[in-house]
Amino acid sequence: QVLLEESGGGSVQPGGSLTLSCLITGFGLRWYGVNWYRQPPGRERELVASITSGDVDRYADSVKGRFTASRDLPKNTGFLQMKNLTLEDTAIYYCNSGAGDHYWGQGTQVTVSS
Repeated sequence: QVLLEESGGGSVQPGGSLTLSCLITGFGLRWYGVNWYRQPPGRERELVASITSGDVDRYADSVKGRFTASRDLPKNTGFLQMKNLTLEDTAIYYCNSGAGDHYWGQGTQVTVSS
C-alpha cells in the first residue's frame, strides 16, 4: 500500500521557518521526484516546489530563495524547508510523488500570522 505521510506544519509568525516532511511508504523514492503544492484559503492549488529523481529543484517565483526542496533516500522522505515565511504563505501544503505523480499526501496546514 502506498502512503505519503506529511508532517511539520504549524503556526508561525512572519519571518519564521518550518520544515515539512513527506514520508513515503510503498515505493522507493530513489526513482521518483517530489512535488510540493499548496492551496491558500479560497484559491486553487498551486505548485510551489519540485525536486526530480536527479535532484534538480525548481521553485515558483513567489518562494524562490526562501524554500528548499530535498530528498533523503535512506529515510525515503521528501522535505520542504521554508524560511522567511510571509502571510501569503498561509495554505494547506501537499506532497506529491510516484509514477505519473499519482500519489498525494493528506496535506498539512501552515499558518503564518502575527
